[in-house]
Amino acid sequence: MKHIFRKGSDLAAPTLLLLHGTGGDENDLVPLAELIHPGASILSVRGNVLENGMPRFFRRLAEGVFDEEDLVFRTEELHEFLNQAAVNYQLDRENIVAVGYSNGANIAGSLLFHYANSLRGAVLYHPMVPRRGIPLPDMSGIPVFIGAGTNDPICSPEESEELKQLLAAAGADVTLHWESYGHQLTRMEVDASAKWFAETFNQ
Repeated sequence: MKHIFRKGSDLAAPTLLLLHGTGGDENDLVPLAELIHPGASILSVRGNVLENGMPRFFRRLAEGVFDEEDLVFRTEELHEFLNQAAVNYQLDRENIVAVGYSNGANIAGSLLFHYANSLRGAVLYHPMVPRRGIPLPDMSGIPVFIGAGTNDPICSPEESEELKQLLAAAGADVTLHWESYGHQLTRMEVDASAKWFAETFNQ
């Protein structure tokens, strides 16, 4: 998978796995890493699927309707990429925290839904429920920050609440942060996630 790796100055901090939204690339969220934890190593990945020329992490059948078969395949692809990247870059595989926006948040959520301990934690900006009706792995002790919009036209407040409940029922420690700016990523929610990150990972 096309990606950027930058080794940070704080090697004890979690590596930040940056996952862009539809139409983005591996450069999009790099500035966010500086806001969340400036010393962290970053692994920023580009999705392998194209939709009308726009990179994504998995296919969809329509707006808000995921191609579940492709989602499962692409989630495994990303999980295996992380395993290999940990070897290649000598990363602590058990100390990776995903930071994803929209489509990137959805693939990060799918990692949580499908693989126990693939992530140490996650910052999910405007995610949807990746899949329904499947048994979830034990997420005890995994902290998750969800940034949501009260008037998000793509991801409804009910969807955000449902995702929180599913993750919490699996044992995750979920913080749900609300803004009133629709689907776009705001500086306020990034600042809130940075504060959460510092408190959660004791940086």
